[in-house]
Amino acid sequence: MSLSPEQRRQYRAIAHNLKPVIIVGDKGLTEGLQEELERALNDHELIKVKIASQDREARQEVIQALCETSGAALVQNIGKIAVILRRAKQPNAKLSNLLRNQ
Repeated sequence: MSLSPEQRRQYRAIAHNLKPVIIVGDKGLTEGLQEELERALNDHELIKVKIASQDREARQEVIQALCETSGAALVQNIGKIAVILRRAKQPNAKLSNLLRNQ
């Protein structure tokens, strides 16, 4: 999924006030973390992910792996925080960050 610059700007504005929903620790991409990522993307569509690694290259690899395994698109990456997006087939108006902020 590719995003236009206008879409990225809009999604960054929505994500500005969000807190990280997923925190990737020292164990990396475990099965439990991937299940929680799927749940969070299905519920919220647009989420922040925090990667606890100190190594910049390791963080980039984790973000890329998260996006590939979940089918999500990277909206923004600043330091240890990444904003990722995956549209839900049937979004829940009460949980979706996209629907609540329109």
